[in-house]
Amino acid sequence: MNGTHRTKRRAAALLLGFFAAAMLSAVPARAAAEPVRELVPVGQPIGVKLFSDGVLVIGLSDGENAAKQCGLKEGDIITAVGGESLDTIEQLRACLNANGAAEAALTVRRGSRTLTLEALPQRDESGEYRLGAWVRDSMAGIGTMTFYDPQSGVFGALGHGVTDVDTGQLLPLDHGSIMDASVKAVKKGERAAPGELKGDFDLTRDSGTLYANTDCGIFGTLSAENAAKLTGRAYPLARRSEVREGPAAILATVSGNETKEYAIEIEKVYSSSASSRNLLLRVTDEALLAQTGGVVQGMSGSAILQDGKLVGAVTHVLVDDPTRGYGIFIENMLSAAGLSMAC
Repeated sequence: MNGTHRTKRRAAALLLGFFAAAMLSAVPARAAAEPVRELVPVGQPIGVKLFSDGVLVIGLSDGENAAKQCGLKEGDIITAVGGESLDTIEQLRACLNANGAAEAALTVRRGSRTLTLEALPQRDESGEYRLGAWVRDSMAGIGTMTFYDPQSGVFGALGHGVTDVDTGQLLPLDHGSIMDASVKAVKKGERAAPGELKGDFDLTRDSGTLYANTDCGIFGTLSAENAAKLTGRAYPLARRSEVREGPAAILATVSGNETKEYAIEIEKVYSSSASSRNLLLRVTDEALLAQTGGVVQGMSGSAILQDGKLVGAVTHVLVDDPTRGYGIFIENMLSAAGLSMAC
């Protein structure tokens, strides 16, 4: 969900049982099931800063301009000008001004394709050479850390990717970091008006570095200092086949830095494993409903616990009913992080 922004499942006849028993002495014993990884569920707010790999085109200026003439489109990612790689708006400006009025070769990533577009920059009233495109190179916001893995030092957060607010496109990550944060205020969610957590970031230091921005969350490595602050116990992970409809809980922080467990109900477990909307959940905790109205922006990443296991994370709110929201399987988040369920 966004504050900085807006977000995978499962008789034998009596005769078969006898046959299997008769065969046991004729085949090697099956190895014991692999032990499942244990993670520390977190539920704490974090500030997030992401810097893009290239600059993202979020719109084109009105009228005729170089961007339109060369075929540049909203959602394109400019990665180089004249063969010179770039990641920031300042670098794009410098490349265009160094190029001057000559035709400039733009290297553009459009979906899975890489294109070369020939643009003729135009000089504006200030003497700067422009394409006539609105671009973005970074984003920041607040979210919630889902888990920490003591074995690898990896953390996962949000349960969905950080997407550009104008294009809805996943921001291509060059580098990024997280910071300590605290919740200062809550805008309570109402029907057709999603709520929001408002917080402050500690800009004096980074508490972790990011290595991935994916559809299933953001992932990185936590600093040793911040890892030492996590005093909660590790929980075994639930495979998607173990997640069931019924009572569960979330770990969330909706005031200051106080993380609490709140009651929810998992109303539906979806068979599809391809998205970040694997569970439909409803907040039943009266204290949380009174404070937030249910699920609000900034709670994305709040860990979901059921039957003594870490099940997944909250990802989205239902706009027409803020007491309900979606969640993602922890199995999907681990896969996106490059980690396995087994130890």
